[in-house]
Amino acid sequence: MTRTYTDLKPTFEDAGLWTSPKVLRHHAARRPGDTFLIAPEEGRQWTYAEMLDAAERVSGGLLAAGAESGDRVLVMAANSSQFIRTWLGSAVAGLVEVPINTAYEGEFLRHQSTVVAPRWAVIDDVFAERFVAIAEHVRGIEKFWVIDTGGADRAVSALRAHGWQAEPWTAFEQAAAKAGTDPEMSDLASIFFTSGTTGPSKGVAMPHAQMYFFGEEVVSLTRLTSEDTYFTCTPLFHGNAQFMAAYPALIAGARLVVRSKFSASRWIDQLREHDVTVTNLLGVMMDFVWKQAPRQDDRDNRLRCVFAAPTASSILREFKERFGIEAFVEVFGLTETSAPILSPYGEDRPAGAAGLQAADWFDIRLVDPATDEEVAVGEVGELVVRPRRPWTCSMGYYGMPDKTVEAWRNLWFHTGDALRQDADGWFYFVDRYKDALRRRGENISSYEIEQAIYGHEAVLECAVIGVAADVEAGEDEVMAVITVSRPVDAAEIWAFCEGRIPAFAVPRFIRFVEALPKTPSEKVRKAALRDEGITSSTYDRTVWAAGRG
Repeated sequence: MTRTYTDLKPTFEDAGLWTSPKVLRHHAARRPGDTFLIAPEEGRQWTYAEMLDAAERVSGGLLAAGAESGDRVLVMAANSSQFIRTWLGSAVAGLVEVPINTAYEGEFLRHQSTVVAPRWAVIDDVFAERFVAIAEHVRGIEKFWVIDTGGADRAVSALRAHGWQAEPWTAFEQAAAKAGTDPEMSDLASIFFTSGTTGPSKGVAMPHAQMYFFGEEVVSLTRLTSEDTYFTCTPLFHGNAQFMAAYPALIAGARLVVRSKFSASRWIDQLREHDVTVTNLLGVMMDFVWKQAPRQDDRDNRLRCVFAAPTASSILREFKERFGIEAFVEVFGLTETSAPILSPYGEDRPAGAAGLQAADWFDIRLVDPATDEEVAVGEVGELVVRPRRPWTCSMGYYGMPDKTVEAWRNLWFHTGDALRQDADGWFYFVDRYKDALRRRGENISSYEIEQAIYGHEAVLECAVIGVAADVEAGEDEVMAVITVSRPVDAAEIWAFCEGRIPAFAVPRFIRFVEALPKTPSEKVRKAALRDEGITSSTYDRTVWAAGRG
């Protein structure tokens, strides 16, 4: 008999309560003195009652500035308590949070800002100049609140000099507490941007109920309770940290520990510092931890569960034994769909299996991407998804109705991902049908990198592909295959990329060719480029950098 995932039972049975303000108020009333947030790098922590007060002050500051229900609030900041308070405060005010990747600048930042048209922005001081650089495109932002990382005064002055209202984020702490229109479960809560697999990145419009439900799935996966402490150091501008770590802790009434960055060498020490019981690992983080020299006290911790996406299955058993971990859990899902595939807690699953269908909540099929006809069990097909409960998937792509209709072809959301299912019901990720890449936990748009490189005056054509990295868990290295109008060396391309492309997306490998392989319709045959891979004529940025040093 085909198995399904049956453990998901919502903490709040009434879906009308599936908004972050309602969940926060519930716990502030039930457990006001219990700790919610611990920010070790700030040397501070907040109880549930204190977090509600903080969120209402952020809300009050936004409303006093003139914010109205449904306004977008752009948030571009590293992990901090201010980020958490802004996220919750925006929701309390009835506004829409738009987190932006902190590596973005130039065209990447312009595109996303233009799509969502924010009226308000909360940024770290170090990002002010990036908005100044694209000022003509973001004049719709009326006011910035600047988080101080050492240069807030300079950043505020720079923003004011270019015509914006701006003040330090600490002004929120002095604002009068005030709530806006209480959002409904179906109201838009956040817009998280995709990597842009076949064009510019798209803003996934997530209703409050979906944000809640995604968090609830992780509560179920990890068996999270109010007795737990959840640690995350992945970026809050990604869903992996915000609605798959911070929100689950909020739903469960647990403690949340947030750090600004990952440290493989200090990982286990940081878990011990606050008696962490649950944590998340993204991409190669598991591999990096594993490669640290073993220590006699590795098992001296309270960690019982790791949510790893994906799990490096070849080292799973040894990893659990080394650190004394009870369970590893995993999902397969997208920002657009939540997670229709989940792994049961504590169960040894087949190697490479992502999990089982959450059949009470989602219909899923594997189909031939050319015909949308379902493939046989055991065959590879494109994963298509549709929810069985309202508002547990996204509302579409913000400001891009054509892309929304395209993705929801034949009333199913088409993920573009190739999976297979075995006779027992386990699903296995096989490959990507689309041209997205993934490096160091970051989803990367090949299209956006190509568009940036096309800005070089000597570049005629460019195709960006992923080639296998020398680490586990499905990671890519970025390669750009380029045709040029004059002799150009790889160093010139790498230098051109700096400041135009996020650091994590700058191609490691560059190959110059006479012509790109194409189909009769003139589309680049990226499959052929991937098959060729790294050749003897390929330039490696790491080798080049080592030679310079």
